[in-house]
Amino acid sequence: MKFKVNIISSAELDLFEIYQYVYLNDSEEKAEKLFSKLREKCFSLQELPHRGHVPPELDVIGVYDFLEIHFKPYRIIYQILGKEIVIYCVLDGRRDMQKLLQERLVRE
Repeated sequence: MKFKVNIISSAELDLFEIYQYVYLNDSEEKAEKLFSKLREKCFSLQELPHRGHVPPELDVIGVYDFLEIHFKPYRIIYQILGKEIVIYCVLDGRRDMQKLLQERLVRE
């Protein structure tokens, strides 16, 4: 059974910011390739979305509603709602994830 993947606007903005950073600091070719691979990884959740795990930063505070998959060093944070996958953020795992996840997910 395939799930419908919905990348919300804040996650789309994350993808654009990652693209922009790589474009400005490396090359357009690498930015395009990374953007494409990240989107491909997001849409791979159509199949086997339960393969993700609860982000450790949320596990410690008792929030189990969200899962994550990785495309190193990026972390794709999502939730399974019925037959839909909602992607909330695509973040660089080298950043302060505890703070980012609490700001982006727990406040909602």
